[in-house]
Amino acid sequence: MKNNSKFFKNSKALPVDKFFYNVMYDKKNGYYNSKYPFGNRGDYITSPNISNLFSEMIAIWIVATWEILGKPDKLNVVELGPGDGSLTKTLLSVFKKFPEFNRSKKIYLFEISNLLRKVQKRKIKSRNVTWINKFEKIKKGPVIFFGNEFFDAIPIKQFKREKNLILEKYFTLKTNDIKEIFKRANNEDVKTINSYKSLKKLKFIEFPKNGFYELKKIIKKLKKLKGCLLLIDYGYVKSNNQNTLQSVIKHKKNYILKNLGNADVTSHVNFDLLQEFFLKNNLKIKKIISQNEFLKNLGIIERANIIARKMKFSEQSNLYIRLQRLLSPKSMGSLFKVILAYNFKNDQYFGFK
Repeated sequence: MKNNSKFFKNSKALPVDKFFYNVMYDKKNGYYNSKYPFGNRGDYITSPNISNLFSEMIAIWIVATWEILGKPDKLNVVELGPGDGSLTKTLLSVFKKFPEFNRSKKIYLFEISNLLRKVQKRKIKSRNVTWINKFEKIKKGPVIFFGNEFFDAIPIKQFKREKNLILEKYFTLKTNDIKEIFKRANNEDVKTINSYKSLKKLKFIEFPKNGFYELKKIIKKLKKLKGCLLLIDYGYVKSNNQNTLQSVIKHKKNYILKNLGNADVTSHVNFDLLQEFFLKNNLKIKKIISQNEFLKNLGIIERANIIARKMKFSEQSNLYIRLQRLLSPKSMGSLFKVILAYNFKNDQYFGFK
């Protein structure tokens, strides 16, 4: 029987977010510091691994956004949670085709996993890339933050309403078995939850306290330097009562409390709540759209057709199968949503109406 006590760190009970933070990010036993999660050999696959077309579209969007920002001489580009580095590797290749932009940009990779940093550094051989775990190094010029499947990986809190009370869900360990219990939520969390209209009528509440804490650091930079934040993630637009915590191992669903430290654990992003959060923090936002709509607006189909002309039939077939996976409503096209929050006078952004 696996020893689960290492994730409790001598605590009798931990709230959901703290428990799964230990499971995912503990420096010794955490999933992201002890296991390679990506691709066919790993547990899941992300859009940049499916097709380079995805990363190319992000590159074009960044260059177009630089133009919208007035072609500044210095531009900071920050990828949040860069995964295996595939996206940034493609960005660097595409950026070379835009010399003026390429001279102005400075790329930062925000990564807290030592293991993933090593993976990224093996893939990305460039002096123009700086790895960070804080945003203090970004001091001059506007900044473009973007994250693909970044927000879903930050552990969430879970609560339920019973009569007039809000109770927080905890995990407790008894003879190596993990049990769910609920405790009365602290006043600060109750006050925060009650301040969001999108959570008002819910009986079961998922709240990204840690995620909002990270976003506030980003917002602070956007307020000071101007710029925008693009997030692409799987989730829902209308707040609901679902428990969206989920786990996968070797590309198959896994019971959330099994294979701890060896399986990926994420939650669906509440874009309704995310939108309200940005507005509360005085950022402007574009209407939330699906990944399908966003990538099509950027011209991904036209780009695929151009590339396909130089390919053999078998290569064309592979290209379009991968494209379908990115765009299909039955796959990632509808499940993944895109939100843009920004602090800049121009309201016209490529990919958004």
